[in-house]
Amino acid sequence: MDNDERPVEHTTIIETGNGGNGGIVAVVVLIIVVLVLLFLFRDQLGLGSKSSTINVPDKIEVNIN
Repeated sequence: MDNDERPVEHTTIIETGNGGNGGIVAVVVLIIVVLVLLFLFRDQLGLGSKSSTINVPDKIEVNIN
């Protein structure tokens, strides 16, 4: 029996990437959740009002000298 016929072990390496995209997705989802909560509870937080009063004058006087 020759020494060249020994079993050879093979190793398979699988690269799964950097994994940095999960953090970006988590931050985006967190920002969206905060914005939705601010929208839902804007009255309790005092953000905005139920009615706005806009006064538009009937006439604007301009003096040109």
